[in-house]
Amino acid sequence: MKHIASRDNPQFKQLQRLAQHAGRRGERAILEGVHLCQSWLSLAGAPALAVFAEERLERPELADLLRGLSDTMAARDILIVPTTLLKHLETVETGQGVIFVVDPPVPTLPERFDESTVWLDRVQDPGNVGTILRVCAAAGVGRVLLSTGCAAAWSPKVLRGGQGAHFALKVHEHVDLISCVERLDVPLAVTTLDQAEDLYSTALPSACAWVLGHEGQGVSAELQARAKLRVRIDHSPKVESLNVGIATALCLFEQRRQNALR
Repeated sequence: MKHIASRDNPQFKQLQRLAQHAGRRGERAILEGVHLCQSWLSLAGAPALAVFAEERLERPELADLLRGLSDTMAARDILIVPTTLLKHLETVETGQGVIFVVDPPVPTLPERFDESTVWLDRVQDPGNVGTILRVCAAAGVGRVLLSTGCAAAWSPKVLRGGQGAHFALKVHEHVDLISCVERLDVPLAVTTLDQAEDLYSTALPSACAWVLGHEGQGVSAELQARAKLRVRIDHSPKVESLNVGIATALCLFEQRRQNALR
């Protein structure tokens, strides 16, 4: 293992620069905390780089994680730094003493879409994107498409919201959603208030491409025009609208419920 004690160390300076842009297009991502790092290790293997806080290595969860890495990684790719230095790489107030630097997978879009997918049309809030990814993994949806204009899927806030869901999904970023409509072998379904049927009164197909839209503007008119299924989620007039993450959960689990009854 390699010990770094100074902020002036060239490798540490490089990590600081990465931390400012982590998860953006073409950049590596930073996973923070024991849960995300353990999830990556168990599902994706060793990271490109692991960084531990020296003062916390006696904690059982960190000691176990370090032992697991020692068998699979070169010693030079495991860095031990003081907690004060690690804080310069973390985005949370109280970190857990470990970060992984990883190369986000870049899956290839399929030629045809014949299973349920979720398409995000300019969903900008990182917390919403993270929540939606977690909901998709929980509902058994394996592929999510993000248009240009969405929050970066591998940014720290989205990763925290996803809580490891990224590693169970194929996540595609900067996708031209309109061009993907021609690849669909299942209906395109949008959430909208215009000319829509109530979600709970609609017979939902066993598979479809769900489109969830921008927090303020909703799904684009172009995608709405191509939809085979238009649904709305009726709610009390005491609130103006539902959060897009909640709307995703209601749609996916209502589809799951209906199919379980068939």
